[in-house]
Amino acid sequence: KFCNSTRPHDPNSFKFHQIEMPLKLDVKKKLSARSDRVKCVDIHPEEPWILSSLFNGNIYIWNYNNQSLVKTFEVTDLPVRAAKFIARKQWIVTGSDDMTIRVYNYNTYDKVKTFEAHSDYIRSVVVHPTQPYVLTSSDDMSIKLWDWEKNWTCTQIFEGHCHYVMMLVINPKDTNTFASASLDNTIKVWAFGSNTPHFTLEGHEKGVNCIDYFIGGDKPYLISGADDKTVKIWDYQNKACVQTLEGHTQNVTLVTFHPELPVILTGSEDGTVKIWHSNTYRLEKTLNYGMERAWSVSCCKGTNGVALGYDEGTVMIKLGKEMPAASMDSNGKVIWARHNEIQTVNVKNAVEGEVGDGERLQLATKDLGNCEVFPQSLQHNPNGRFVVVIGDGEYIIYTALAWRNKSFGSATEFVWSNEAGEYAVRESSGKVKVFKNFKELGAVKTNFTPEGIFGGALLGIRSKDSVSLFDWDQLRIVRRIEGICPKQIYWAENGKMVAIASDSAFYILEFNKERTDALFEAEEEADDDGFEESFVLQHEVSEKVRTAVWVGDCFIYTTANNRLSYFVGGENVNIAHLDRKQYLLGYIPRDNRIYLIDKQFNVVSYTLHLTIINYQTAVLRGDLTTAQSILPNIPQDHRNRIAQFLDSQGFKEQALEVSIDPDHQFELSVSLGKLEVAHKIATENDSDQKWRQLADLALSTSKFELAEECLLKGEDLSGLLLMYTSTGNVKGTERLAKLAQESGKNNIAFAALFLLRRVEDCIELLCSSGRVPEACFLARTYLPSHVPRIVKLWKEDLLKSNPRAAEALADPAEYQNLFPDFDLSLQAEKQFFKSLSHVPASQYSEVAEDLSRDLLQEIQSGNIGQDISSKFPVESTSSSAAAPAQKPQVAAPAASLPEKVAPKPAAPTPTPAAAPAPVSAPVTPVKAPASVTPSLFDSPALASPNPVPPTPNPTPVSASPVQPAKAKAPASLLDLSDEEDELAREIAAAMDDDLSKGMASTKIDDDFDLLGEDEF
Repeated sequence: KFCNSTRPHDPNSFKFHQIEMPLKLDVKKKLSARSDRVKCVDIHPEEPWILSSLFNGNIYIWNYNNQSLVKTFEVTDLPVRAAKFIARKQWIVTGSDDMTIRVYNYNTYDKVKTFEAHSDYIRSVVVHPTQPYVLTSSDDMSIKLWDWEKNWTCTQIFEGHCHYVMMLVINPKDTNTFASASLDNTIKVWAFGSNTPHFTLEGHEKGVNCIDYFIGGDKPYLISGADDKTVKIWDYQNKACVQTLEGHTQNVTLVTFHPELPVILTGSEDGTVKIWHSNTYRLEKTLNYGMERAWSVSCCKGTNGVALGYDEGTVMIKLGKEMPAASMDSNGKVIWARHNEIQTVNVKNAVEGEVGDGERLQLATKDLGNCEVFPQSLQHNPNGRFVVVIGDGEYIIYTALAWRNKSFGSATEFVWSNEAGEYAVRESSGKVKVFKNFKELGAVKTNFTPEGIFGGALLGIRSKDSVSLFDWDQLRIVRRIEGICPKQIYWAENGKMVAIASDSAFYILEFNKERTDALFEAEEEADDDGFEESFVLQHEVSEKVRTAVWVGDCFIYTTANNRLSYFVGGENVNIAHLDRKQYLLGYIPRDNRIYLIDKQFNVVSYTLHLTIINYQTAVLRGDLTTAQSILPNIPQDHRNRIAQFLDSQGFKEQALEVSIDPDHQFELSVSLGKLEVAHKIATENDSDQKWRQLADLALSTSKFELAEECLLKGEDLSGLLLMYTSTGNVKGTERLAKLAQESGKNNIAFAALFLLRRVEDCIELLCSSGRVPEACFLARTYLPSHVPRIVKLWKEDLLKSNPRAAEALADPAEYQNLFPDFDLSLQAEKQFFKSLSHVPASQYSEVAEDLSRDLLQEIQSGNIGQDISSKFPVESTSSSAAAPAQKPQVAAPAASLPEKVAPKPAAPTPTPAAAPAPVSAPVTPVKAPASVTPSLFDSPALASPNPVPPTPNPTPVSASPVQPAKAKAPASLLDLSDEEDELAREIAAAMDDDLSKGMASTKIDDDFDLLGEDEF
């Protein structure tokens, strides 16, 4: 096939050009979902959904982004042959073999309406794009119009076909008309408001199954497919067939003009879907997914997606790239291609008024003309004078102003050099040719098959697993980079920086042009990998780049996650999150704005000040003087961004001067050790975190006064405790104890009081906070004279929850036989606790021996060592700790339970008087093992459940001589049976766990019930 269009190579010469190259159109499968036979498919205009109506009576909604089944509707037991989205109402409308129309809300699953629409199978359902209308056709040979705003009333019936009406389609260029296809071999065109067809198209030899209108351009075309295995293109204005497409071997069941691409899709019961060029009618591709017969197709305006319904499921494919064919020059003039129509806009006309970031620009379009090939990409050259259009295996270079042909040729790819007038093309054979001023310089010789080319300062040629970079002048290899398959290469204008974008990351490299030129001038021979020193890898960033542009040393890009960001000096800065796929057009310095475009040719912009880019570029080059001169021109609200950048580059001093964020200023001043600046910021912006951070810095530099101030203002009581105890600050520790009690920080208050040796205050703190058992044990160890009072409090508290446990507590003052050496403890308290001093850590060696002294043994032996308090001056900590509490009166022990008296060394131990035996043996309390060091067994918790006070005058059993009562060995138990002995130990263990919580365990009560109090 030939095209007789003329393309001037120069103004005075013309030649015919033969179209040989196929349309470069990649097909990518997005969804393949198996199911029962699919009779109809529809793509949602907003959500990533495909609606599939099935022969088994169900409806499925698939998400083609994640290949998941989103929703399911069980409509009927009969086939559902037609189903459509009504997106503006969030509805689904279905037509089935039970002759019924059903309407569902696809969000709530509610059935909105059900009514019988026809007297036979419903074949087709069509939704009007703007009016509240639904058209239906049926095997009853009629077409009906329904108005949902009138409660789904049938407002018109169209009759004229003499067989099944298989399909309906509304004319997108005139929504008041529609066409119908019937098995009576005809196509009829109708108008709303008229019951008779405008005209009938005849030409198919068998029944017509499917039809569609052409959307793009001015062609008044309609396409049809029939049981005669052919596809026909009709001019409905001239009412004539302009083309017949043959190739299917069975009935043609689906046809459509793609709304965005110059292709026609047809499907058949032979299981194939064929893609035809809509301008040349050449067969481009044949698809066969092995899912048996194809029944339905759906396309959506604004996308390249195509949904297909088969006997065995649903398939979603994507044709080509969705990136619009658009380009912008350095002055803001944008040229784009809508199908074959070329239009231009100028963004400078939109920025004269107030424009917000991300707002759509209102631009007036101007038609430049048409393009003889379908533009798949469009690029300005570096100076903006020429524009190249690539498509259909060809390239055509036009002048940007008048849109006149300048040059053309065969190519599957085309790239510009950074220099005006230089470009390269890759032909279908893989050969790469270089041109300068529209004249061929030569072909690049490679030892691999080129699979792609990239323009810029160097010519890049991609192989399967590497990219090779060549100079433009003599086509010599500069560097070969292995292990990377780039999708695109972006060069900075100065030719020194380059970004190589792959599928998962991009790499920033610096090109050493001077060194490379020197090697070439020295006639150094490069091997197959070129010169290693020509490139230096600067950064690797794990971001998938969609589109990008360099501005100075700043790399601006959009990501696959719809983010607009820029990368400079190792720092990634996010500019905006985009709500849809958008593609970079470029940056206009005079506007300080980045311009982007989407696939619907909507242009938006975002602010990025050139002064910021220039400042960051100067800093990266080490020119701080220039950067300082630019700084006053940077808007105040962008200073923090500059400060973050300086901080990331290690210029913390400069960052502190630039930043206006108090938090960042504080962090910088702390990192720089500027305590005065940090203190001022913390004072102006009161924050506990800042005071504590500053306190740590002050401590690290031995600024104790400042550290104390910061810790107090930051309420860091733990830090104060550490500092006061480490520095031996007694008064500070006293203030801290008071402050901690007022703040409810009892742990810190206790630690401070304990370190001050204010044991009585510690006991009172424990009692006031409900920790009476702990207070009792503390008193037993350090202030035994307070034990009777604390035991009384403990009993009173325990009586509220467990009276039996309270009765089990014994007072050492009343039952000294249960608390060996308790009297010695009282004497030790009186001897050694009367005055205590605070010993500095430097004198530790002089008092180290005191830590191992056995005070009870000293008192018992009468060999009392030097008083600790006499070694150092006495420092009274409080009135409560100056002297111990008065020792309470202790009742005289019974003769049957003699009190143990410590023997004196110089005199023999006196023999106690004989104690008469009691008439009836009282219940004997269980006595725990005694030891010098107080332990759990010395606690008042281990008396019997009913302690018996000493008997003053026991009645003797007989007149036999009374033997002296012998004191029990400290570690022995009373004479108990094995069972009683085991039970006593269990009780001791249980009370160890439970009585410290102010409660007696259930285990103790149970044991008493089993044994019986008397027997126990």
